[in-house]
Amino acid sequence: MLKLVMQIILVLVIALGGVAFWKKDELTRLLAVNSLFAEEKIVHNFSNMDQMFWTKELSRGDGPVSPLLAGAAMTLPAETEAWIKERALTAMVVLKDGTVRHEDYYKGTTAEDRRISWSVAKSYLSALLGIVEAEGHLSLEDPLTKHVPSLKGSAYDGARIIDALHMSSGIDFDEDYLAFNSDINKMGRVLALGGSMDAFSAGQDKPRDTPGASWHYVSIDTHVIGMAIRGATGRDILDLMQEKLIAPLGLEASPLIITDGEGVSFVLGGLNQRTRDYARFGQMALQDGQWQGQQIVPAGWLIRSGEFTAPTEAGEEHYGLHWWGAVDPREGEFYARGVYGQYIYINRPLNVVIAVNSADRLFREEGVNVEMINMFRKIAEAI
Repeated sequence: MLKLVMQIILVLVIALGGVAFWKKDELTRLLAVNSLFAEEKIVHNFSNMDQMFWTKELSRGDGPVSPLLAGAAMTLPAETEAWIKERALTAMVVLKDGTVRHEDYYKGTTAEDRRISWSVAKSYLSALLGIVEAEGHLSLEDPLTKHVPSLKGSAYDGARIIDALHMSSGIDFDEDYLAFNSDINKMGRVLALGGSMDAFSAGQDKPRDTPGASWHYVSIDTHVIGMAIRGATGRDILDLMQEKLIAPLGLEASPLIITDGEGVSFVLGGLNQRTRDYARFGQMALQDGQWQGQQIVPAGWLIRSGEFTAPTEAGEEHYGLHWWGAVDPREGEFYARGVYGQYIYINRPLNVVIAVNSADRLFREEGVNVEMINMFRKIAEAI
């Protein structure tokens, strides 16, 4: 079905001739998105997203690189090698007490690859929200419309910032990546064709539940949080993030972030950076926002983020302030998670951080996430 649709688009472009010539770049990007997750291309694509989407660079600043010192190499559990292959890992960095105990790269990728975060980026935006709230720009109890008037009359009218942060905004949004006409795939085409994410968000008009009443994972909730941050501060997310988060972390390389056609950052899943730099962010989160003697994120915010206060139901994964908890949560354990196997796993009691990037086309199969968390636990306990 999807191939048929793309063939129809090509026929229309040929028929329109010169009228469609100005859309050449958009068509090229749309075709690239069509094969983004293809088996023979997914690994390359996930390290080269700037070849398919509009991107901007988040400057790492001119400060020194924060060291990740090497510790004694660990012995991984016996089943790790088979798990790495089965789950199509492309990178794994394991930190214990802030030192690198294991680091490896797979499927022809390297340590220098800037890898797509997908929804791991949501946890970065949460950290930025904690910063701007502490600076007094907004309150989590504020209605979204206070800072984003364009959401008045939409399905977001009546929802608070905290509702969106909990993924309980109350809007109806189809997150099925395998359905061509799902809302999440419509959003992907907005990005590919240079459309406006703000307009797409303001156009959501289907309510599902009373805001705050129930948990329903909706990626666009993260975008409207970004809209609220921009409205409250009068600043672009890219500028805020590189000043408040990226530069203080002392990353090895400047990350990239995907943008829409108007240059607005794709905050819900568009971050691209080295796996070691994802590990740095994870170590900062483990230390409750402190890094290299500096309190980057206000003390307490990342503790609160992993307390799982969202209204999830029994048997579901737990959810906090844009951070996840396992179905069987453990004290001090939480993680950032993105589709196709992107994780930053944090275990405070064991002082372990595991950053993983993958190209796992089977990530949606039942039990895969439980398998991932159980493997992270085994690795953490093996050190």
